[in-house]
Amino acid sequence: MKIGLFFGSFNPIHIGHLIIANTMATATDLEQVWFVVSPQNPFKKNKSLLHEFDRLDMVERAIADNARLKATDFEFHLPKPSYTIDTLIRLLEKYPQHEFKLIMGEDNLGQFPNWKNHEKILEYVGLYVYPRPHAAPHVFQDHPRVTYVSAPLLDISATYIRDAVRHGRSVRYMVPEVVEEMIIRKKFFV
Repeated sequence: MKIGLFFGSFNPIHIGHLIIANTMATATDLEQVWFVVSPQNPFKKNKSLLHEFDRLDMVERAIADNARLKATDFEFHLPKPSYTIDTLIRLLEKYPQHEFKLIMGEDNLGQFPNWKNHEKILEYVGLYVYPRPHAAPHVFQDHPRVTYVSAPLLDISATYIRDAVRHGRSVRYMVPEVVEEMIIRKKFFV
């Protein structure tokens, strides 16, 4: 099976994540997209990060009605912080029957050379890249292991959503209804 890996903290998962994942699962040769919930991103501070199991729960609820999308806690069982290359090597060892592709926003390509063993990531799995507003030109524009996927340009962020919740503003339509209910019920981000 050909599987796209969509890494993120998903703090919280929002409609932009879901649109990208669904586009990758339906408009490419990918058969599934796995949301790889990261316990700790090495490039992000841990300040407002919800517990990993709460974030996994939100992702599972958000995608429950789509068989092409799956949530995984694979990185929860690896050393922290999680480095993508280490996770990929473990996934390739555990699931040799699958072919994986790393899903990434175009805005992250500028930082990609700073990732641990980024050359190996390209070699082992390659990238499926979706467009992002204000993405700067980068050296991977014509790389043979980088595939660009036409997808809606979305400028929505989990940071904006957390800030809206903190200030008592509605996040309706920015997150799935089940995620909004969970945020309110558990008083996340307040």
